[in-house]
Amino acid sequence: MGDHEVREATLVADALDVAPGVRIPSGELTLRAITGSGPGGQHVNRSATRIELRWNVATTRALTDEQRSRVMAKLASRLDGDSALRIVAGEFRSQLQNRRAACERLVSIISRALIVPRSRKATRPTRSSVERRLTDKRQRSDTKQQRRTKADD
Repeated sequence: MGDHEVREATLVADALDVAPGVRIPSGELTLRAITGSGPGGQHVNRSATRIELRWNVATTRALTDEQRSRVMAKLASRLDGDSALRIVAGEFRSQLQNRRAACERLVSIISRALIVPRSRKATRPTRSSVERRLTDKRQRSDTKQQRRTKADD
């Protein structure tokens, strides 16, 4: 995750706070409870505690056009054919905890995708560093030239 701050998902009754100025309305999120897979016996086979969260990036009102294009470019490999982001959380036995985990994961993914990288400022080497490099180069050349055998003999 690096140096980026991980925001905790706060699912208010009407919206999910993702980043400053970005709130996803809860109506845009599709939550679906599905049965888990893998070991767990009777509990995992009978209870639908795994949560699938879907959010359509292309049709959302939460993002500006610039933010939408940035998110779609950065998350292109994670989006399906409808430009929807799908997150599945099933690490907990509780549906509520899995819902919270899916929302937190969505917040983390979207907030990282919204980060605008700093533009690189072109710089020039200082005069002294150029002179130092050329001096070192001349010295290395002289050293190698002294190692050569003379062809006069």
